[in-house]
Amino acid sequence: MAERSTAAVDVADSSAAKAGEATADGTEAAKTQKDVVGAHEDDGRTEPDGTARADQPTELHSGHKLAGRYRLEECVTRLEGFSSWRAVDEKLRRAVGVHLLPADHPRARSVLAAARSAALLGDPRFVQVLDAVEENDLVYVVHEWLPDATELTAVLAAGPMEPFDAYQLVSQVSQAMSAAHREGLAHLRLGPGSVLRTGSGQYRIRGLAVMAALRGITSDSPQRTDTEAIGALLYAALTQRWPYEGHAHGLAGLPKGVGLIAPDQVRAGVHRGLSQLTMRALTAKGQEEPCTTPEELAKAVAAMPRIRPPETPFTAAPSYPRPQPGGYGPQTAHPAPVPPPPPLQSRTGTAIKWIVSSLLIAALGLGSWQLADTLLKRIDKDDDTHHSQTSDGGSPNKPAVHKLPIKGAHEYAPDGAEQSPDKVRFTYGKGSGPVWRTRSFNDQLAPNAYKEGVGIIYDLGKEQQLSEAKIRLRDEGGTKITLYATDSLITSTPVSKMKKLSEVTENGTLAKLSAKSTVKTRYVLVWITALPYSGEKDFSKPGYKQGISDVRFLGR
Repeated sequence: MAERSTAAVDVADSSAAKAGEATADGTEAAKTQKDVVGAHEDDGRTEPDGTARADQPTELHSGHKLAGRYRLEECVTRLEGFSSWRAVDEKLRRAVGVHLLPADHPRARSVLAAARSAALLGDPRFVQVLDAVEENDLVYVVHEWLPDATELTAVLAAGPMEPFDAYQLVSQVSQAMSAAHREGLAHLRLGPGSVLRTGSGQYRIRGLAVMAALRGITSDSPQRTDTEAIGALLYAALTQRWPYEGHAHGLAGLPKGVGLIAPDQVRAGVHRGLSQLTMRALTAKGQEEPCTTPEELAKAVAAMPRIRPPETPFTAAPSYPRPQPGGYGPQTAHPAPVPPPPPLQSRTGTAIKWIVSSLLIAALGLGSWQLADTLLKRIDKDDDTHHSQTSDGGSPNKPAVHKLPIKGAHEYAPDGAEQSPDKVRFTYGKGSGPVWRTRSFNDQLAPNAYKEGVGIIYDLGKEQQLSEAKIRLRDEGGTKITLYATDSLITSTPVSKMKKLSEVTENGTLAKLSAKSTVKTRYVLVWITALPYSGEKDFSKPGYKQGISDVRFLGR
């Protein structure tokens, strides 16, 4: 059914709601605009086609709380006997999405089974299922909410994608669906409204298995169905058209009677290799090497020549007028004054101390005990002052470094994919507990990869003068860590807009970072952008991963 879209609830996209519902083969059931409006704005008693709709429980309303923690905020969809809500997880203080349906609904059992199977996958390329519960005559599924992500529907509405962006789309989605099918999971409703693009350029798929279960959709060839759906996404990305007759997802379809034509015949300038790949995914007939599964499609993408990202436009450096003879040109900087030689070094000071001590021993024979004691104390004081000046750059009154208190911490996940939010509290303080650890990634963290970085923001209670940090890691190997000063404990500000404090690549298990300059901040981000590779450990599969057991900040 047509339904409203958000960036965090598994519902169909808003453009599709205006055009109709896409069927499994990509065609759509025609609906009038009046029907579509009715799907959004009716009183909940009928479907747009006039059939009776299953009543929703009357007790569900904004403010209703599930399991004592999920507070319903806004109903975004109410269709076919189920409803979808934007909610707040009060325990972890974050936004979530919730699907609700009566326990006696004919699809309740299949929805629960699909949600629990999807939750076991644990792949960060999918919007994660967080909970699936039957309680008080209700079945509800809780999943991630990504407020900063953009639906592919909105991306396509702005125009066709660049070849590099389209390549990233088909590469990431085909790899993700290949991993899902290896675990026996299919999507069956993979459209522009089911794919989200994060601010870092990564693609997240929502509604794996659950979206089809909510609507009772099945397929005799699920791998072929999902492969054709990925092909349709690539077709739309290259041409800004839907590859079937009729409008869908806010895109114009192909003219009637022309059949399926290649993308490079629809729009000039389409990348030829991607056009051929699209046809291999959309139709197996007439193709020398058809792609019938997501895994075959992912391998075909990997075998393509690399498509480079578009070059950043060159900006010429500003020109400055050259000084004219006799004019007022730039003045030559005066050389810095040569600093005076340092005080006597510690070895010389020690020699003087021994000479004076010898004189004092002679003075002992004369009974000058008090004088000797006084002179020795004065020499020790002078020598200590000299050491302080040598080590602290001439600032004997500089305050000593001490441990800064940590008042709280929260995972920083701008793409919405948190790692171990419930174990962050074990990375600081005197308490002991499980190690905070990342998930196990198949690929290294990197820009334009499906995960750019992982991190934790720490609250120092008030603005502190931070000088260094010590971070105890779980695994040895190349771990790249950067410290940033940020504006709050929970923020979506990208790291590119934060103040960089220090950076280190640590091969051991204790990373030490020193701030390059004096900085006062209350919130500090520990941001990891490279992980070591390790085998199976603590029930986690082999891959790129790391853990943090202790974080300490030092300041003045």
